[in-house]
Amino acid sequence: MTIQEIQDEIVDEFSMFDDWIQRYEYIIDLGKSLPLIDEQFKTEDNIIKGCQSKVWVHADQNGEKVVFTADSDAILTKGIIAILIRAFSNQKAADILEANTDFIDKIGLKEHLSPTRANGLVSMVKKIKMYALAFNAKN
Repeated sequence: MTIQEIQDEIVDEFSMFDDWIQRYEYIIDLGKSLPLIDEQFKTEDNIIKGCQSKVWVHADQNGEKVVFTADSDAILTKGIIAILIRAFSNQKAADILEANTDFIDKIGLKEHLSPTRANGLVSMVKKIKMYALAFNAKN
């Protein structure tokens, strides 16, 4: 699936819920399915700056695709990074760089997060794009 198709699928899933309590529960559930980062990558280099909780993101290249793993010490944040990883993992670096993140606004995520969590979300997207930029430069 393309990044856009995955993002559309996420928007559809969120539209099934009537209120934000249900959406928060769903985000927490998504965090439980997150491809966890190996302990050796829980380093200062992989930590997301600007997040109130600790979030680590690591990327490897598998052929032409960038594969992300992550973890967080907060259950809601773990779900948020799981959504981003679902959208961007196993995609080509160039596609990640070109992809927009409108789906975040479409599901209403930013407006339902505290300001510090919303800043953390922006920082997570930046980190994912930075990894893609680095892998794209190598190719």
